[in-house]
Amino acid sequence: MHEPPFHALILDSLSDGVIAVDEQGRITFLNRAAERLTGWSREDVLGRTYDAVLEPDGDGDGCLLTKTLRTGQGMANRTSCVRGGGGRRLGVRVSTELVRRPDGRVVGAAATLRASSKAERPLASSLVNRGVGYIIGRSPAMEQLFQLVPQFAESSSTILIEGASGTGKELFARAIHDLSPRRDRTFIAVNCGALPDTLLESELFGYKAGAFTDARQDKPGRFALADGGTIFLDEIGDISPAMQIKLLRVLQERVFEPLGSIQSVRVDVRVIAATNQDLGELVRKGEFREDLYYRINIVRMQLPPLCARREDVPLLVEHFVEKFNRLQGKQVADVSDDVLAILMAYDFPGNIRELENILEYAFVLCREGRIELEHLPPSLRDCPSPSSPDRRQGLTLRDLETLHIRDALRRCRGNRAAAARELGIDPSTLFRKLKTLRIRVADGDSGANGRSRKPR
Repeated sequence: MHEPPFHALILDSLSDGVIAVDEQGRITFLNRAAERLTGWSREDVLGRTYDAVLEPDGDGDGCLLTKTLRTGQGMANRTSCVRGGGGRRLGVRVSTELVRRPDGRVVGAAATLRASSKAERPLASSLVNRGVGYIIGRSPAMEQLFQLVPQFAESSSTILIEGASGTGKELFARAIHDLSPRRDRTFIAVNCGALPDTLLESELFGYKAGAFTDARQDKPGRFALADGGTIFLDEIGDISPAMQIKLLRVLQERVFEPLGSIQSVRVDVRVIAATNQDLGELVRKGEFREDLYYRINIVRMQLPPLCARREDVPLLVEHFVEKFNRLQGKQVADVSDDVLAILMAYDFPGNIRELENILEYAFVLCREGRIELEHLPPSLRDCPSPSSPDRRQGLTLRDLETLHIRDALRRCRGNRAAAARELGIDPSTLFRKLKTLRIRVADGDSGANGRSRKPR
């Protein structure tokens, strides 16, 4: 049996996890502590990129190891979340440093990892999308989608994602790609509705030098760039009948001709299409080809609007508050109960994107503390009072229970024993409801015994 190098034996004896990558971010070493901490074995990860395996949430500027390679600066004791081998989000404390040869040449970077108390989240409930954030949800509709994503990721079948604008169609497409065997290859997104036919054709299929006046050199199309990976065709319902014919051939045979070329190009691409329209209705009207519809509608996902998953609003609000605090360097704690009541009763025609815009507006006016009614856009401030019956219309019993418990905790300044007495329930019942409803008690709020603590 081959004896490991002495330095590897030393690193394996450490209690801290150690992961090393080369200049391209590919994992070159993983010690035993890192295997135990992350649940990944060396055989599974060596040669794969750190980002693709562990999917770190970073600090708003990419993964810490990638940032160290790019900036040349090590980092100490940073909090992050990574994906473990079992699919759970693991809280870790990370320190990074460049790895240099004796002559000073950089050959990679290394990170030490320790377990952190940062909350763990199942991958099924919080799918990572690099550079964008998390797909967040706890509603039954979202949980069903989270269960489908890993299954869809395993196949290479074409997927059609349907949903209104702002529901996260591209996030789900990226999540499917990131969990698929193609995760280490390119993900290409194209908005088909944003380009006229002539430009869309050259974008998708590329062109040869001399194909038209300004074509001075060959340009590969998006299908060629996505070879081996995934191409996301957003707003596919907006393409013209002529373009539909050309796209149909690519989907059927995975073959196309760049503009000005007489030779076919064959690609291995996973296609995910998306639309905010009813394609079945467009087919009935003769505005969308039936054969193309059945070609892209092999596997179908229907994303619910935000008004159909109101129980996700508190989680999304918490996420966006954390995001804007990080981006703007502020310390806004959360939103008031009146603001949350307004947001949970609002129908959000613009869906999650509109909620994000509302909170970004509020951050302009609110520098610290809680976001109050006066920080909301005028269109929401002028709505009826949150306590009025009209404002509570459409809320589920779970929503109302969440608001009632939060309100009691606020009045009792976070004292759970006092809040339980006010609500007329046992403290253990309140503690269980805090966990079930995922109500987070802010730092410094006192528990049943008066000491500061959080629900675990």
